[in-house]
Amino acid sequence: MAVHIGLTQFLVVSAILFSLGLYGVITRKNAIMVLMGIELILNAANINFVAFTRYGAMNISGQVVAVFVIILAAAEAAVLLAIVLNIFQQLNTVNVDEVDNLKN
Repeated sequence: MAVHIGLTQFLVVSAILFSLGLYGVITRKNAIMVLMGIELILNAANINFVAFTRYGAMNISGQVVAVFVIILAAAEAAVLLAIVLNIFQQLNTVNVDEVDNLKN
Protein backbone atom coordinates (compact mmCIF):
# COMPACT_ATOMS: atom_id res chain seq x y z
CA MET A 1 0.00 0.00 0.00
CA ALA A 2 1.68 3.17 -1.21
CA VAL A 3 0.93 6.45 0.50
CA HIS A 4 0.80 9.47 -1.77
CA ILE A 5 1.90 12.68 -0.12
CA GLY A 6 0.58 15.67 -2.00
CA LEU A 7 0.96 19.41 -1.88
CA THR A 8 -1.78 19.73 0.71
CA GLN A 9 0.13 17.71 3.30
CA PHE A 10 3.24 19.83 2.81
CA LEU A 11 1.23 23.02 3.19
CA VAL A 12 -0.45 21.73 6.36
CA VAL A 13 2.90 20.85 7.95
CA SER A 14 4.27 24.23 6.89
CA ALA A 15 1.27 26.06 8.36
CA ILE A 16 1.66 24.18 11.65
CA LEU A 17 5.39 25.04 11.83
CA PHE A 18 4.66 28.67 10.97
CA SER A 19 1.96 28.87 13.65
CA LEU A 20 4.24 27.35 16.29
CA GLY A 21 7.03 29.75 15.33
CA LEU A 22 4.74 32.75 15.44
CA TYR A 23 3.42 31.63 18.83
CA GLY A 24 7.00 31.32 20.08
CA VAL A 25 7.96 34.78 18.85
CA ILE A 26 4.89 36.48 20.30
CA THR A 27 4.65 34.78 23.69
CA ARG A 28 8.24 34.16 24.79
CA LYS A 29 10.31 36.62 26.77
CA ASN A 30 13.58 34.71 26.43
CA ALA A 31 15.63 35.92 23.45
CA ILE A 32 16.82 32.39 22.64
CA MET A 33 13.23 31.15 22.41
CA VAL A 34 12.33 34.07 20.15
CA LEU A 35 15.28 33.10 17.94
CA MET A 36 14.04 29.51 17.82
CA GLY A 37 10.58 30.77 16.80
CA ILE A 38 12.12 32.75 13.94
CA GLU A 39 13.97 29.62 12.82
CA LEU A 40 10.68 27.68 12.78
CA ILE A 41 9.11 30.38 10.62
CA LEU A 42 12.03 30.24 8.18
CA ASN A 43 11.82 26.43 8.03
CA ALA A 44 8.11 26.67 7.26
CA ALA A 45 8.97 28.96 4.34
CA ASN A 46 11.58 26.44 3.16
CA ILE A 47 9.00 23.65 3.17
CA ASN A 48 6.75 25.83 1.02
CA PHE A 49 9.54 26.59 -1.44
CA VAL A 50 10.50 22.93 -1.83
CA ALA A 51 6.87 21.79 -2.07
CA PHE A 52 6.05 24.32 -4.77
CA THR A 53 9.21 23.31 -6.61
CA ARG A 54 8.00 19.70 -6.61
CA TYR A 55 4.31 20.28 -7.35
CA GLY A 56 4.31 23.69 -9.01
CA ALA A 57 5.96 25.20 -12.03
CA MET A 58 9.07 26.49 -10.24
CA ASN A 59 11.69 24.17 -11.83
CA ILE A 60 14.77 24.39 -9.54
CA SER A 61 14.41 28.00 -8.37
CA GLY A 62 12.44 27.06 -5.24
CA GLN A 63 15.24 24.83 -4.02
CA VAL A 64 17.80 27.53 -4.72
CA VAL A 65 15.76 30.00 -2.68
CA ALA A 66 15.44 27.41 0.13
CA VAL A 67 19.23 26.97 0.26
CA PHE A 68 19.61 30.76 0.32
CA VAL A 69 17.16 30.95 3.25
CA ILE A 70 19.14 28.27 5.11
CA ILE A 71 22.35 30.28 4.62
CA LEU A 72 20.57 33.45 5.72
CA ALA A 73 19.21 31.68 8.83
CA ALA A 74 22.68 30.46 9.79
CA ALA A 75 24.15 33.95 9.46
CA GLU A 76 21.20 35.44 11.35
CA ALA A 77 21.58 32.90 14.16
CA ALA A 78 25.29 33.65 14.51
CA VAL A 79 24.77 37.41 14.67
CA LEU A 80 21.81 37.22 17.03
CA LEU A 81 23.57 34.81 19.37
CA ALA A 82 26.52 37.20 19.53
CA ILE A 83 24.13 40.04 20.36
CA VAL A 84 22.39 37.93 23.02
CA LEU A 85 25.73 36.99 24.61
CA ASN A 86 26.76 40.64 24.67
CA ILE A 87 23.45 41.63 26.27
CA PHE A 88 23.86 38.87 28.85
CA GLN A 89 27.35 40.10 29.73
CA GLN A 90 26.10 43.66 30.16
CA LEU A 91 22.73 43.07 31.87
CA ASN A 92 22.89 39.48 33.20
CA THR A 93 19.56 38.64 31.54
CA VAL A 94 18.29 37.43 28.19
CA ASN A 95 14.65 38.45 28.75
CA VAL A 96 13.46 40.67 25.94
CA ASP A 97 11.30 42.79 28.27
CA GLU A 98 14.25 43.74 30.47
CA VAL A 99 16.49 44.96 27.64
CA ASP A 100 14.75 48.31 27.21
CA ASN A 101 17.45 50.21 29.12
CA LEU A 102 19.95 49.91 26.23
CA LYS A 103 18.81 53.39 25.17
CA ASN A 104 20.71 54.96 28.06
